[in-house]
Order: sequence, then structure tokens, then C-alpha cells
Amino acid sequence: MTVEVHSLGCRLNLAESESLRGMLGEADDLVVINSCAVTAEAVRQTRQAIRRARKARPDARLLVTGCAAEVEREALAAMPEVDGLIANTAKLDPRAWNVPLATRAPETRAHTRAFVQVQNGCDHACTFCVIPQGRGPSRSRSVTQVLDDVARHLDAGVQEVILTGVDLTSWGDDLPGEPRLGTLAEAILTRFPDLPRLRLSSIDGAEVDDLLFDLLASEARVMPHVHLSLQHGHDLILKRMKRRHSRADAVNLVAGLRARRPEIAIGADLIAGFPTEDDEAHAANLSIIEALGVVHGHVFPYSQRPGTPAARMPQVEHATIRARAAQLRAKVAETRASWLAAHLGLPLWVLAEKGGSGHAADFAPVRVPPGTPPGALVKVTPTRIVEGMLEA
Repeated sequence: MTVEVHSLGCRLNLAESESLRGMLGEADDLVVINSCAVTAEAVRQTRQAIRRARKARPDARLLVTGCAAEVEREALAAMPEVDGLIANTAKLDPRAWNVPLATRAPETRAHTRAFVQVQNGCDHACTFCVIPQGRGPSRSRSVTQVLDDVARHLDAGVQEVILTGVDLTSWGDDLPGEPRLGTLAEAILTRFPDLPRLRLSSIDGAEVDDLLFDLLASEARVMPHVHLSLQHGHDLILKRMKRRHSRADAVNLVAGLRARRPEIAIGADLIAGFPTEDDEAHAANLSIIEALGVVHGHVFPYSQRPGTPAARMPQVEHATIRARAAQLRAKVAETRASWLAAHLGLPLWVLAEKGGSGHAADFAPVRVPPGTPPGALVKVTPTRIVEGMLEA
């Protein structure tokens, strides 16, 4: 058996795992765990993945990379299942692996969508976050490098490109002239007029430049789907998190986008039970879901991470955190159900994926007609909702 890569965590990890599969494709009997450390639960899942992989392939060489390989280095290195760790900042450097490398380019699987990494690392210091420890400072890839990646994926038949990074909207800060993400998105759309879909992964609303705003609000090939790295709906908690936006900033951004593109779908990351969060702050967190119309919600129970300022703040009880996270998820589910119902009877262009499903432009999940090949763009007019998915 050759290389096997298991990816945990964010979309950037998924993109990097695809690159690793291509780069290490000719390595002999190698298992790679591309780990995550964003929460204590993510570290637990990483350890679980390591044990499962070792049980499945007891004779393989098992190497761990990713954020947990930095943040939890000593603990993971001590696991008997682990043969070695690869620094997260070096994992795409062929010299770090000491294995025979592939002579082919990385493949794009399923010929549907491709995650293209444009940036890595983070220069911010959110008080709850260990990702800068795992990823290092912000580093942007050049326009030429990104365009080359997009071209390769389009040659493989990809219909949708998703730009991703640790702090995506900080792209360009370290490049000559300090271009903004809108400049990169425009360059991709101009260079590849036949690219049907360009989508963004999570963005920081405080960093949205005017050109990027205009593209999100008016360019048909930029998908009407914005996922905000929001984290909370209460100003004092946002300040204690050391976020750079207020509740009003988020509300105004979404209102401005909706004024020009009413169909835009909003996603958001939300943390439940951040230290010092009282009932009033939790109520504000709940209410931001309806205020923004959040239909793609990623709710995280606060996880105390070692070495972070938030870990030294007064903590909320675990039972309260769990209950508040459940309330946030229920509120998102309520908002999402109404949003899905509003799609019924409307024709949607859907990008088909494996398993007979796909996503509309606003990332609504849709069941496609039987026999539709992955990568096809098909028109579907849903008439019902079955298990959270639109169906004709």
C-alpha cells in the first residue's frame, strides 16, 4: 500500500491534504494524519484518528503533521502509534518527508470543486485561539502561484474553486503594494472567464475591501455565500476575544450585501460559553443569528486552550456551555429550515457531487437526478425537503 492521508479540521487542511496526496503519492506504506488543534475536541479526534490508522495499518510508517503536531507536540510524540512529527509550516516542503516523491502533479478528486490555498498563518491574537501557534505568521501566496493552481484544477475538470486560508481576507498584507483579496479574486475571474464558480471560505468581515464587497454583491460567478468569522454577538465578549469588529459592524456588512444581492446566504462561526459570558451576552449571541439570518452555522462550545489569555479568564461551567451551544444550534436550525423552504419551487443550478447530491450557488444542499455525474451543473427545481436536503 502507498500513501494514505487523513485530514481533520478546516478547509485549509483539506486543501493541503490534496497537495500531500499528490506530493507523496509514490511513498511506500505511509500514513499521514493532518491534524487539528482548534479545540480540545479536535485534539481528541486527532488522537483517535492516529489510533484507528495504526490499528488498520500496523506495519505502515505513521507521521503526524498539522496544528496539533505543533500545539500538542510532546503529547503526540509520546503516543506509541506515532513514528514521527512533521512541522506544520514544513508539511508542503518535500524535503521534510524524506520519502520518494511523486513525479505527477496533485490530482483533483471527483472533478467538482477544488480548495485553493492563497494564504497561511495569522498575525492576529484572538484570546481564545492557538492557531497562530500551529500555523505561524500570515504568509500570502503570489497572484501567479494562485493562478497556476487554479489553471491546474480547471484542466482537471473542476467547476468550482474555493479560496481558502487561515485568515483569508488578510491575503496580500505581506506582498509588494499590499494588494487586497478583492484584487486576487478579480484576477482569477479575468484570467479564467470560463470558470463557472468562485467561492470564498471563511472571511473576517473587518478585512473586506471595497472591491471584494462589490464582487460579492454583484458578480454572478462569485457565489452568493459569505461565511463570517464572527465568533460572538455581544460587543463586550468580542472585545475580550480581541476581535476587530463589533456587532453593528457585522450587521451593517450583511445589510449592505443583502441590499445589493438579496439571495446571499450567510454563514458564521459562533462560540458558546466564552469566559465571562453571562445570560445577557448569551442572549445577544442567540439574537445575532436572526439579525444576520445565519443559515450556515458552525457552533463551537468554548474550549480552554493552554497558553491563551482566555484560559486565564473566569470560566463558564461546562454544563452551561453545552446547553448554550445546543440553543445556538437549535436557533441556526430554525433559521435554516425557513431558508430551505424558501427555495421550494425555484429553479436552482446545482453542482453535482458524489453520492447523488450537490450544492446550489448559495450552498443549499440539493439531491440531483439519478445518474448525474459528479462535476455536472444541472438545473433542479426542488419540491420538498427530505432530511435537510432539497429534492425535486
